[in-house]
Amino acid sequence: MSPKDNFEPSLDQGEHASGQSSSRKPLLQTSHKMAIAIAVLAVMWMVSGRFTNPEPAAVNGVTPVDAVDGPASAQAEDNPQTRVRVSTVTSEEHVRKIAILGRIEADKAVSVRAEIPGRIAEVVVQRGARVEAGDVLVKMDPENLPALLAEARARLEQRKIAYESAQKLSKGGYSSQLNVAQAKADMEAARAQVSGMQRDMDNTTITAPLAGVVDDLPVEAGDFIDKAGAIVARVIDLTRMNAVGEVVEHDIGYIDLGGEAQVRLPDERMVSGRVSFIAKSSTALTRTFRVEVTMDVPDGSVPEGVTAELHLPLERVVAHKISPALLTLNDEGAVGVKTVNDQGVVEFHPVEMVSDATDGIWLTGLPQQARIITVGQEFVAEGQTVIPVEGELNTQKSATGLVNGEGN
Repeated sequence: MSPKDNFEPSLDQGEHASGQSSSRKPLLQTSHKMAIAIAVLAVMWMVSGRFTNPEPAAVNGVTPVDAVDGPASAQAEDNPQTRVRVSTVTSEEHVRKIAILGRIEADKAVSVRAEIPGRIAEVVVQRGARVEAGDVLVKMDPENLPALLAEARARLEQRKIAYESAQKLSKGGYSSQLNVAQAKADMEAARAQVSGMQRDMDNTTITAPLAGVVDDLPVEAGDFIDKAGAIVARVIDLTRMNAVGEVVEHDIGYIDLGGEAQVRLPDERMVSGRVSFIAKSSTALTRTFRVEVTMDVPDGSVPEGVTAELHLPLERVVAHKISPALLTLNDEGAVGVKTVNDQGVVEFHPVEMVSDATDGIWLTGLPQQARIITVGQEFVAEGQTVIPVEGELNTQKSATGLVNGEGN
């Protein structure tokens, strides 16, 4: 007996048991066929994916992958191509400069000293006074110098007479040449004594060696100078000043003697000058080299000893001038600038700052002409294709709006 034979009696038996007619058998077979058909159609729909997305037309015999891939196409619609604002900059020749801190020194500053010991009789000038060369600063008490000078002059006259007499006797044969020579030596000694006494007498009046300002007066009337060489005044010339700084060994070779330089003073004035001195040996402790910039200050308005900022020119370089706000970092932490090439691809260029200015920075490392991303650089990555929008930065539109396609 076949399985079919076994199945049908049991089915008939169940039908009879339930009190139903055997006419329901064709209806059950029809339901099974419909279920199978629906399942087959569902599988075909899931495999092909073409019931809702028609196959795109091929372009030049190639079917676009993004168009075929349904999810990728949806993602492209959600993330349109990024728009960034760019500005084209061109490199130009720039003189690299360094700024170092230094101090101001007078080009001429003389410490006036007493050349003889003695007592200060009068201080003629006051500290801070302007003087000309030869003006009297201090007078010393000559004491007995006038009397000693008079004695020395009288002795000189006596020695002259003695010498003349010795010459006459020698011509008459009454005196030897030795006596003549001795008389001449005595006369010259007396002359030297008079000269020394006259010099000491002159040195009791101390004068300014140059035109300038009396910066210091460490003595007062009545003070006693116990030895020659003591300082009684200091005079400085404020019309010619030096800005002095220390330059590191890396840059000292680029500085030209006689080259122009700028000096910033504490009151923000910029004074022009020239490099007047470059040391040939470094300071042992810091390994830096002394550099001096000489400035003409006719009005004497630059005081000595104030802090100064020396701006020294170095070599000429070809560089770009941009805003420091355009600098960014790559994944390796290198400092650089993002640009857009002719194909619309973002490029990252590591840069090196040459010098800075009040309105930007000078740097190297960019192509001769570059389209720098000025808005949106934080939203794009190297190698990404973008839509560059040329123009100046528009503060009325945010960077986010530009990237989302809202910019013009």
